[in-house]
Amino acid sequence: MTSARTVLVTGGAGGIGRAIAAAFTALGDTVVLADVHGVEEAAATLGVRGVTVDITDEDSIARALDEVGPVDVLVNNAGILSVHGKLLDLPAADMLRILQTNVHGTFLVTQQVARRMVDAGVRGVVVNLSSIGGRQPTPGMGGYESSKAAVDALTRWAAIELAEHGIRVNAVAPGPVLTPMLAAGLPEGSPARLAWEGRIPLRRLAAVEQVAAAVVFLAGDTAAHITGTSLPVDGGQLLT
Repeated sequence: MTSARTVLVTGGAGGIGRAIAAAFTALGDTVVLADVHGVEEAAATLGVRGVTVDITDEDSIARALDEVGPVDVLVNNAGILSVHGKLLDLPAADMLRILQTNVHGTFLVTQQVARRMVDAGVRGVVVNLSSIGGRQPTPGMGGYESSKAAVDALTRWAAIELAEHGIRVNAVAPGPVLTPMLAAGLPEGSPARLAWEGRIPLRRLAAVEQVAAAVVFLAGDTAAHITGTSLPVDGGQLLT
């Protein structure tokens, strides 16, 4: 890299967010973590800046961006993964909360950051966190997966409209990722863990560092001619 970039990572207090932040920090970039809870502890642990933000609130986003200053790379990692239910059972309020965070929140942050990039003439990069679930359904997870299908569509929408400003927009679409929380709930060798691994041709879950590596790649100069794509990091699960 020719110079340090300012990288804003939403959902930065979680396992994937921390791994993404660590990967950019290792490159010498200036990283800012953003989250609604726990960002101070996460930022202190990583030795980076932190800012509290509610991505579903336009005013909260604007205040955070005023504090952060110019952003070169936006990583839209914030989202709700833990709310699930079958189609006939999922409460309507839960579905709305999923969409408000995963889709509308991603839209709001992208819109505000992109506006500032355009106004400042910054040829920036946006990387969204999607999921292969947007293309391969799992019973009981359809609310989350529908939101990630929308994130893929939002990625293409933003990419085609922001291209004239030199701003690239892509997504990384993981399969199951071995975050600390998932590892605690699915111990190695457990029937549930083996069931997930059995769906994956490479027979293992993704490490958070492998997801972070894909984000760093799409944000970097070697991906300068890539925009509007959603890159699976799934061990081949979409092949099945």
